[in-house]
Amino acid sequence: MTEQQPEYWYNTRTGEVEEGKQSIATDRVGPFATPEEASRAPERLQQRAAEWAAEEAAEEDE
Repeated sequence: MTEQQPEYWYNTRTGEVEEGKQSIATDRVGPFATPEEASRAPERLQQRAAEWAAEEAAEEDE
């Protein structure tokens, strides 16, 4: 039997990293493999939003 690795989530309401699903789904981003990855969730979300906006702008230019 394999042991399941813990999952870490970033709580967008509190700004805290949580081990496991402690908060309601609308307040969580994840899962992440490590607490460090979860703590960088806001930066990753901003980066992805900028990438999506650039992709949409490029599609509109076509």
